Amino acid sequence: MSDDNNQNSAAAAGQIGADTPIQAQFGIKKVYIKDMSFEAPNSPAVFTDSQLKPQVDLHFANATTALGNDNYEVVLTVTATMKADDKTIYLAEIQQAGIFGISGVPQEQLPAVMATACPNILLPFAREALCDIVGKGGFPQLLIAPVNFELLYLQEMQRRQREAGGENAAVTTQH
Repeated sequence: MSDDNNQNSAAAAGQIGADTPIQAQFGIKKVYIKDMSFEAPNSPAVFTDSQLKPQVDLHFANATTALGNDNYEVVLTVTATMKADDKTIYLAEIQQAGIFGISGVPQEQLPAVMATACPNILLPFAREALCDIVGKGGFPQLLIAPVNFELLYLQEMQRRQREAGGENAAVTTQH
């Protein structure tokens, strides 16, 4: 107990040595909608056409911005497009954002944290907002399944590695 108090005192005084472990800290400071849009370009005709067999296409993207003082804005963009053949039924998009306090994470691991942990927190908020706006547009509830952001991040890193190393570059992963 005394050793823990000494480390806390040293950390508070800014006297952490090389042998003192620095613990990672992660905090949610704010969650908000940065932008949201909904379009139903072929309404009201789409409501009366019983022959439509629509398909929903979902796209996910995220972007990060350093705000200083170990604060980062992460924006998860979710785009849902419902089409039937060449006819757009609706297009709904949300930019769900959050401000996260992240410290004590090694610099090389920071992009992975912001591309996985932060979107995992933001997705339920985006899911709820999209479901709500699609319903208010007169369409059936849009249910978005959970997303494995860790796998998406790994796939993106593998794609970048292939592009950087040429088409025949080997990609290794740990299981």
